[in-house]
Amino acid sequence: MCDYSLQAVASRPAKVGETVITTTFRGTSTRGFASEADPTVAVCMLPGTELAFAEDVKYDNRWIWTRSLGFRVGKFNEIDPHIPDRHHDAIEFPDGSRVLVTQLCEGQRATVLQLPVVHGVIEHTHAATQAPAPRTVVVD
Repeated sequence: MCDYSLQAVASRPAKVGETVITTTFRGTSTRGFASEADPTVAVCMLPGTELAFAEDVKYDNRWIWTRSLGFRVGKFNEIDPHIPDRHHDAIEFPDGSRVLVTQLCEGQRATVLQLPVVHGVIEHTHAATQAPAPRTVVVD
């Protein structure tokens, strides 16, 4: 997902194995993930996307001091998605703590380890209905 405040920013879905970087997008006050190759494009993630950061994750509350959680891995998630017009995108860490993506310090690099399984309707056809009719072979 990409937070509501990034709706006017070019975006694309995350890809497994790519490196993303935390950034503030031009024309917004919102931080998010961008492609390392193109920092003007927001990289959107589905809840459950797993990330490995290059260093311990750092965040701030828009104050002078930054904090570190002591973790390098986390799972993308959403906080209170039912409340409109606020930031929802967050990273959940192994101890259960969560930090809004917009509070992550800029310039942190993370690798997308795994995307969540998305359940959809898959149409199956029976092999028996597609198999050719059996042939009769006559042996002398």
